[in-house]
Amino acid sequence: MNRRDRRLAIVFGIALAGLFLVPWYRIEAGFHGFGWLDAFPFGADQAPMVVEMMNGRWWLSAIATLFAFAGGACFLTEEKKRANLLVFSGAAGLIFLALQGLAIGFSGWTWLFTERLFGPLTTGQSSMGAGAGLATLAFTLLFAFGLAERGVLKGDAFITAAISLLVLLVGIFVFYPVGSMFVGSLQSFDGSFDPSGFIRNIKDPSIWSLACLGGGERCGIAWRTFWLAIMTACGSTLLGLAFALVATRTRFPFKKGLRLLTVLPIITPPFVIGLALILLFGRAGVVTQTLSQLFDIEPGRWLYGLTGIWIAQVLSFTPISFLVLVGVVEGVSPSMEEASQTLRAGRWRTFWNVSLPLMKPGLANAFLIGFIESMADFGNPLVLGGSHGVLSTEIFFAVVGSQNDPSRAAVLAIVLLCFTLTAFLAQRFWLAGKGFATVTGKGDAGAHVALPRGLSIGVHAIVIPWISFTLIVYGMIFFGGFVKTWGLDNSLTFAHYERAFSVGFQNGAIVWTGVAWNSFWTTMEIALISAPLTAAVGLLTAYLIVRQKFVGRNLFEFALMMSFAIPGTVIGISYIMAFNLPPIEMTGTALILIACFVFRNMPVGVRSGVAAMSQLDKSLDEASLTLRASSFRTIRKVILPLLRPAIAAALVYSFVRAVTSISAVIFLVSAQYNMATSYIVGLVENGEYGVAIAYSSMLIVVMVVIIAGFQLLVGERRLRRENRIAGPAAVRTTPISQENPA
Repeated sequence: MNRRDRRLAIVFGIALAGLFLVPWYRIEAGFHGFGWLDAFPFGADQAPMVVEMMNGRWWLSAIATLFAFAGGACFLTEEKKRANLLVFSGAAGLIFLALQGLAIGFSGWTWLFTERLFGPLTTGQSSMGAGAGLATLAFTLLFAFGLAERGVLKGDAFITAAISLLVLLVGIFVFYPVGSMFVGSLQSFDGSFDPSGFIRNIKDPSIWSLACLGGGERCGIAWRTFWLAIMTACGSTLLGLAFALVATRTRFPFKKGLRLLTVLPIITPPFVIGLALILLFGRAGVVTQTLSQLFDIEPGRWLYGLTGIWIAQVLSFTPISFLVLVGVVEGVSPSMEEASQTLRAGRWRTFWNVSLPLMKPGLANAFLIGFIESMADFGNPLVLGGSHGVLSTEIFFAVVGSQNDPSRAAVLAIVLLCFTLTAFLAQRFWLAGKGFATVTGKGDAGAHVALPRGLSIGVHAIVIPWISFTLIVYGMIFFGGFVKTWGLDNSLTFAHYERAFSVGFQNGAIVWTGVAWNSFWTTMEIALISAPLTAAVGLLTAYLIVRQKFVGRNLFEFALMMSFAIPGTVIGISYIMAFNLPPIEMTGTALILIACFVFRNMPVGVRSGVAAMSQLDKSLDEASLTLRASSFRTIRKVILPLLRPAIAAALVYSFVRAVTSISAVIFLVSAQYNMATSYIVGLVENGEYGVAIAYSSMLIVVMVVIIAGFQLLVGERRLRRENRIAGPAAVRTTPISQENPA
């Protein structure tokens, strides 16, 4: 059996399992518990597809027919007909699965024209389950392998399958939920078409007003959000570059502590930083009151508004820029800098004309991530915005506030998307037609050129005060967990930690008696599952975008960024609207949280992977493929070891965001799966600030430990061999014949 037939045998094995061995529809009690085995295969909800088909769901017979039709390809000898049959069967199967899932609900037809065309149904169907999922996977692989046999993408089955699966997943978990929300915005409450609300909101002057330019009080919410995003992106990118240069190009004595400190702001629940800033600079804050007493300065409200949001966002998003830029700064080839100095260029000219241009992919990606993060940020504007709302908070209040206007939420989301798309296209235009490859297959034993003296002083002057400011902010956070009432009664106590994380023993077993343990273990479990999935999907996507050319590549990349650009509130609401009813029902489960985290955070892995892969010469891939290695083996043995900084960035960021995310999670949690951030919000709403801060502090400590574990697991990228031999005594002189007699 050749390789193509082995692939098809695996696919048909998956298909048979979906049709005969597992329930076709969703198990209410959960599939992974395997409780459905008690009633399998003739239970009402536990039956496989063939049984469901015989029980009156006649439309499922088309799926079995398409698989049988595809099986005929195994007996065809003409390659073109075989490939076309596989492509047709796979595409037809996917289309039919989607249409029957959307058209038939619990009580029968959901579309009027199908009922008129086929007549009423005696029975409906519930949401798709494990069997339908396996059938979807099998149809996708049939389609991909058919394309490979037709010679698409040089006949590489792994690449075609990877692209096909990613397109399917992005379609289900990005386009489908957002499309469901937008369709809902053009409908009335009874489901009929009514665009009046959409038209009314798109013309709202509170969105587009430029009154501030003419002496008015303020501009519209769209322009306020855009200006804030530009300022945050600039600040976070410059600070991230300064941190990366200090960590890699100077003799700063506390580099390990610096790397740890730059991670702290992103492992903190977003509203906690806002509360710490209020305790420092609010009207009753420590700094404000001290200045008022010393210099008789009237306390102001300058922190509440765009200024305070900007400070909090730069504090929060600078570490993300650092994680993206540190690998790019390390990846600049020392030999190019040495060549510049050999040609008598000074250190400043070398940095400005050689090193900095090679960092452009990282700078562009750091700016884009900072811009999108600012636009989508929810926690900081909610705490510090006051009356100066931004798009994300306005979307939240348009849905859950007294307005209850989904049309307005959709309009604001479209405006946000337009700004994000503009930034994305500007970045692509800036980098278009330029090469940044610095890591090739050749050895490189050089050392990086030292920074110009003025630049070194400048980055230290930026980094050291920022370190001090960050330490003060986190000192306030940790201090708040050990006082009775933060800001009022500062007497020390451990009561908050005891209430949250107390442990007891009962009948010789550990009993987690603290109120926070349930949400804590749930959060760790879901975050540790979603983080490697996010990194794997993100970096695989980056490889496909950078190294492969296929139809719709730019649209595919934009679709990924769209999931990152939309505020978490909109993601959460769109997931609820899309996955609360057939064909896919996941609300109240861990799966919907994992899917949200993977496709919400995947763009960071994509962008860091794109930035790192832009520096890897294509000759590395080509050399491996020339030696008859498969694409999968090339990725595993050649590309991944050189992407270790990007892997670490994707793992760290996806894990942290899964733990600290609030805007989307607050809509998706359930009593069984309650995440840490939503639980902390409940504590804050109930006035239990001490317990909330103690919980946040514990999360920070746990995340630091796990992040350190990620760093040790991934390791460091080695681009050159360093000669560590101290002297002639260390040189080996053993003859080869004695060392290896064979």
